[in-house]
Amino acid sequence: MSEVTAILPQGAGYGVVLGIGFFFAGFMAILAYVQNRYTQYSLKTSEEFNTASRSVKPGLIASGIVSAWTWAATLLQSCTVAYEYGVSGPFWYASGATVQILLFAILSVKVKQNAPRCHTYLEIIYTRYGSAAHWVFMVFAFITNILVGSQMLLGGSAVVTALTGMNVYAAVWLIPVGVTVYVVLGGLRATFLCDYTHTGKIDSFFVSSRDTIMLYFIFTVYSESPQIGSPSEMYRLLQTAAVKRPVAGNTHGSYMTLKSNFALIFGIIQLCSGSGTVFLDQGYWQRAIASRPHTAVRAYLLGGLAWYAIPFAFATTLGLSAVALADHPSFPTYPNPLSASQISAGLAAPTAAVALLGKKGAAALLIILFMAVTSASSAELIATSSILTFDVFKTHIRPDASPETMIRVSHYMIVLFAFVMATVASIWQAIGIDLGWLFLFMGIVIGGAVVPVALTICWKKQTRVAAITGAVVGCASGITAWLVTAAKTNDGVLSLATTGQEYATLAGNLASICVGAICTVVITLIKPDDFDWEITRRINNETRVEDGSPAADGSYASSTTGVGDEKSGRGSKEGNEKEQARVDVEDVEQPPKKRQERITDPAPLPGVKFADEEDSPDRLKGALRFAIISSWLLVAFMDVIVPLPMFFTEYIFSIKFFTGWVVVSIIWAFCSAFICVFLPLWESRGALVEVGGGLVRDVFLGGKGSKEKRLRDSANARARE
Repeated sequence: MSEVTAILPQGAGYGVVLGIGFFFAGFMAILAYVQNRYTQYSLKTSEEFNTASRSVKPGLIASGIVSAWTWAATLLQSCTVAYEYGVSGPFWYASGATVQILLFAILSVKVKQNAPRCHTYLEIIYTRYGSAAHWVFMVFAFITNILVGSQMLLGGSAVVTALTGMNVYAAVWLIPVGVTVYVVLGGLRATFLCDYTHTGKIDSFFVSSRDTIMLYFIFTVYSESPQIGSPSEMYRLLQTAAVKRPVAGNTHGSYMTLKSNFALIFGIIQLCSGSGTVFLDQGYWQRAIASRPHTAVRAYLLGGLAWYAIPFAFATTLGLSAVALADHPSFPTYPNPLSASQISAGLAAPTAAVALLGKKGAAALLIILFMAVTSASSAELIATSSILTFDVFKTHIRPDASPETMIRVSHYMIVLFAFVMATVASIWQAIGIDLGWLFLFMGIVIGGAVVPVALTICWKKQTRVAAITGAVVGCASGITAWLVTAAKTNDGVLSLATTGQEYATLAGNLASICVGAICTVVITLIKPDDFDWEITRRINNETRVEDGSPAADGSYASSTTGVGDEKSGRGSKEGNEKEQARVDVEDVEQPPKKRQERITDPAPLPGVKFADEEDSPDRLKGALRFAIISSWLLVAFMDVIVPLPMFFTEYIFSIKFFTGWVVVSIIWAFCSAFICVFLPLWESRGALVEVGGGLVRDVFLGGKGSKEKRLRDSANARARE
């Protein structure tokens, strides 16, 4: 076995890890100041810090989804399956992991319908099912965030070490430093803005973006590279590779077919595992919460389609290049192919980048990988902080905590979780668990809770017992099926190698998610509930007096009606009717000037107001219909209509078909760049004008650019009149 020799100096590794990280921290400090001074959104409020005032538009939400879902594994593992299975690997990686984002469009509407003021999905579980269920699903949420966060650090540090020789543990601990700083400074909106700068390019002063670097690799491979240079030459090299190293389970051992048994198995594992890491990750719920009600659907559909291009185009380029160049002297392990451990560590992409472009390729991959790790890590930090702040601290420790205390706790929890991520990643590294093993393992542990969580917000008949039982039994079934299959297929031997095999992880993932779903549905149907969604709609129901003035302390009152224990009549018609009658009486008894009503959402941009009908029931019902139809049609197209006919007919790509395949991946990559780069700019043009005007007034009119000062002066002028 040939080792992958570091092509860049250690200083490059430390420079990227610390330099770029602190660049974005400084950039976020400037943005935080600009936001506080020139817009209506203040980072001193927990609502803005944790939910971005529920005002983010679909383009920026879509950009954030792309960044949050682009882990180190997205870039590394997609190239790994391309190296192992050929063109079917990138296809099934992308198709298997886009389904969850598309279907989450449905949940994004349901959360706006049934719990529009929640901060976390666990608040809904607590309100509906009580403390026991709340703790059970918090455990699943923490396991999800810990596995995802540590996996990103594990994969990222492995590549940094391979390319620069930097100590792997130093990489694990230093990568989160800059991310932690900028998330503490800017909260959830910071993750969106830094997601945006990672996904696209605001101007020429920013470092090369992920999409720019991805397109750089694509055009190098398919138009400029002397080793490849065209789709036809790539086709010829892959045909040669199939003769020397045929792919087991593929038609005639070809790399140019979707008839790949193991790629299909991987796609199913990806579907199961990805469902858990989306539906149980507060980061995706947080984006639905932060979005405007009617546009949440567009955000998730656009985000899913834009994300598809990342693994599909990237792995069709670098993953296949690793196969094509394995016999070329420029390949780092030449004359040997990559070993099993190197493949599992995710080194297919780095070796291809080095073979194609030498130090330039290594540097470009290092930057794109670091951006993926930091942007996805920022989403995990703010998501886990929200759970620890709202679901642990506020719910179980200090229900009367002030906004200032909540902000301070959020900051502490971000730092705490960064420490936990690095600690767990170090443990994985020490005991020999790598990116590939962890990627296949995650769904086994968390898959059982997927359907119970989804039905909590979608199905009023699901019961507390059904939700808890489905999650716990599903998890236990998945672990049992995984270990039994690994033992049965390896003569009773259980090890990292045997438990990481395809059939064992397939059995575990399927058992976990399917048994959890069956238990939840069957137990519910035996004795169904009849939950009243009005209870969850009153979670954190903010109030204000009719003239719009805030409370005396400058903050709006907050009601946690409906959040109590099971004895209070949670979810029952009788309990809710009593509560509603009490609310109605209180409302009637209030003098007209003091009568309270639910506050409307803040404006999405300075000077722009939501339309009155934006979150009306009719609009949301229409959005739900659109989400259901469009998401399921897209899922059917990606996972059934396109791949299965080619799978069952055992079609092997012709050179013309492969060329068209590559062209589609390139076009899709450009569309993704447009969604992530230009759409947020267009949607935010009003805010950019507002902030620009404030800067001009500050520079030329002696500090009159502050939004707060101008509003105060305007109010004083009206009072004098």
